[in-house]
Amino acid sequence: MMKLLSVNVSLPKEVPYKGKAIRTGIFKEAVQDRVKLRSLNLDGDGQADLVGHGGIHKAVHVYSIENYDHWKRELGRDDFSYGQFGENFTVEGMLEDKVHVGDVFRVGTALVEVTQPRVPCSKLAMKMGMPEFLKVFMPSERVGFYFRVLEEGEVGAGDALERVKVGPEQMTVREMFHLLYFAKQKLEGARKALRIPAMSPGWRGAFEQIVGKAQTGPAEAVDCCSGQ
Repeated sequence: MMKLLSVNVSLPKEVPYKGKAIRTGIFKEAVQDRVKLRSLNLDGDGQADLVGHGGIHKAVHVYSIENYDHWKRELGRDDFSYGQFGENFTVEGMLEDKVHVGDVFRVGTALVEVTQPRVPCSKLAMKMGMPEFLKVFMPSERVGFYFRVLEEGEVGAGDALERVKVGPEQMTVREMFHLLYFAKQKLEGARKALRIPAMSPGWRGAFEQIVGKAQTGPAEAVDCCSGQ
C-alpha cells in the first residue's frame, strides 16, 4: 500500500554554515493538521532558490521511508525525523523503482503527477551535516521525485496514495535518473524519456541536448540541477 506518512513544510530561513548565513527552505518540519496543496507548493512551505527549486513542475518533493531505513543502515545513524531529506511528503511504498515519471496519484482531495527525479544540491549535505554526502547519495539513486499538482486539494498524514494512471513508457524514476547521470550513451533511453509529456522542462531540455549531440560526437556532461 502506498501511504502518506508525513507532510513537511518550512518557509525559507537563514542558517549558519561554514561561517556564512545560508538562506534555505530545506529544514522541513512535520505538520499535524491537514494542509492545502496548491499549484506551486503546500501552505506554509517555500523555496529560497527559485531557479533550482520550486515551480509548478516541482511543487512537492517526495521521499520514501524505505530510503530512510537504507540510510540509517548505511550511515549508522538513528537521528532522522520526517523531512530529514528536505521532502514535503514522506511516503511508504513508493521507491524510485516502483514509481514512473508520468504516474498520476490521488492523495487526499488533490491530484498529482510525477514529473522528474529529485536532483540534490549542496544544501542536502548541509542538512545532513555531511559535506561529502552527495558523493554517496547520487550513486545510490535513492533520490526521491517531484509532483506537480493537477488538482488542488487538502492532504494529511495517513492519506493513501492511489495510482489512477500509469505514466506512458513506464519509465521509473530510478531509470530516468540513471539515464541522465550514469548512462548518457544510451540514446534510445533518452528518446524514450522524451516521449513522456509529464517530464519537466529542465529534464526534457537535458535529454534533447543529449539526443541533439548524438550525431556530432560523444554526449557532453549535462547539468540539469538548475531550472528544472
